[in-house]
Amino acid sequence: MNMEEKDQVFLEYLVKNIVDHPESVQVERKVDEMGVLLTLKVHPEDMGQVVGRQGATARSIRTLLRIVGIKSNARVNLKIEEPEGSTRGPRAAAPEAPAVAPAEEPDPIADEIKL
Repeated sequence: MNMEEKDQVFLEYLVKNIVDHPESVQVERKVDEMGVLLTLKVHPEDMGQVVGRQGATARSIRTLLRIVGIKSNARVNLKIEEPEGSTRGPRAAAPEAPAVAPAEEPDPIADEIKL
């Protein structure tokens, strides 16, 4: 096994042991001037397991891949492709801040405290 392929083999091994459909795991590897790009494709039902709560699992996988890349003196990046038929809805827009802050009422207890 080439030193260059270790990152791809590592990612496949890691993800196949996390998901419920390991036969659907596919990893593509591309090398360019920016480093190594690993593109991960998984079964639609396994997306949640790969991403994790608030992206924690995906962040951890990326951290481990960086460590593997450091050993081979390469910058390794991970792209997780959202599969066809994914049930994730569109991202909700961030709530807008109110234009004018509401006026605060004086707090009688805070007024008694002398600093």
